[in-house]
Amino acid sequence: MGGQGGSKSFSFSVGGGSGDSNPFGFGLDDLFGSFFGGGGGGSQFGGFGSSAKSQSGSKSSSKSLRAVNSQIYKKEIENAGMTWLLLSYMPSSMEIQYFESTIEEVASSLHGALKVGSINCEKEVSFCKELSIYPRRAPRLIVFSYKENEKGYLVEYRGDLAAKNLKAFCQEYLPRFSKRTDLNHLDQFSTTGKLPMVLLLSTKKDTPVIWRVLSGLYHKRITFIDAEVHDVSDPRVKTLGVDALPAIVGWLPNGEKRVLKTGISVKDLKSAVLDLSNILDSFEKVSKKESSGQAKEAQTDSDEGRVPLLSKSNIEALCGEKTPVCIIGAFRSSKAREKLESILSLVSPKSLARRPNQGSSSSRDSISYALLDAAKQKSFLKAFDKTGYKSSNNLLIAYKP
Repeated sequence: MGGQGGSKSFSFSVGGGSGDSNPFGFGLDDLFGSFFGGGGGGSQFGGFGSSAKSQSGSKSSSKSLRAVNSQIYKKEIENAGMTWLLLSYMPSSMEIQYFESTIEEVASSLHGALKVGSINCEKEVSFCKELSIYPRRAPRLIVFSYKENEKGYLVEYRGDLAAKNLKAFCQEYLPRFSKRTDLNHLDQFSTTGKLPMVLLLSTKKDTPVIWRVLSGLYHKRITFIDAEVHDVSDPRVKTLGVDALPAIVGWLPNGEKRVLKTGISVKDLKSAVLDLSNILDSFEKVSKKESSGQAKEAQTDSDEGRVPLLSKSNIEALCGEKTPVCIIGAFRSSKAREKLESILSLVSPKSLARRPNQGSSSSRDSISYALLDAAKQKSFLKAFDKTGYKSSNNLLIAYKP
């Protein structure tokens, strides 16, 4: 895979692992200056100074850059969602100071999007050989990336030792877990999966770099998407409840939409990242609480012998592929719920023409019955009809998975 600025690279996969890292070490002069700028490209964060500065009496890399060993690698790099630039070196190498100077310049410019470290392959011989990054005649520059692999992989920078080129290369390998879409195709995302989802609306053509970084840090916790919009006067934007750009809109797993932030502006990068992180953390907590509440409600309904309330947590069990027909009663008021529940409670024990489940000796247990809160599950109803049955206070749906 090619990098930028005339650089060359090769990649190789690495093993799994788990761990935590602190994702909020952003500084003032880095990403949020282009939070809503385009992704990738060396000019995005401004220009660099000269590359590979020669400094008499330069510090040793092991002191200037954080020393990384196999334990740190498995705990803080693998599966932590952050991009790393690693220097693989031998202490006897005469070029260390030049590599170190360039790495520090890149790290300063991409502070918050990129972490850096060094691996002393004289001390960590087996570790360097395990990762296939043992230095040759000169140190090697390795990027740990999530661009195309959920587990992360290593790619080596083989271009000129120039900060501008190395920076562009690192930007290219930042996470890309946010899916680019447009407002005409939001339906395909709003009810998929069990995770909450956040949408960034901005005027930029490409996924903003900061959004890519956050998509890595919150990977497998929150689904990220982003879309280009031109103005809040767009009817599709107004429908989302957004009154100023840039904006972040979220959806809970049950399909409930919430506007998380509009007209985003910041004083400095550090406070900006903290604000966004707090927003995402709070939204994640609300999602978990909502999912837990729905699961308890469904369990309570089941324990009391009532018709269960359909939710994201039990839809597969009630109306999944193994269910030939699922009878759903959608309600918009407590009175309508009582009426539908009464009807379904009477019908469910009846002997109807049913197809037995595969592998089951019973000829009766196939059709399932459930209630649906139409006010909270609008997206589900829209899958049947674009109007979402807005005029109906209650209705019955025969759903065949």
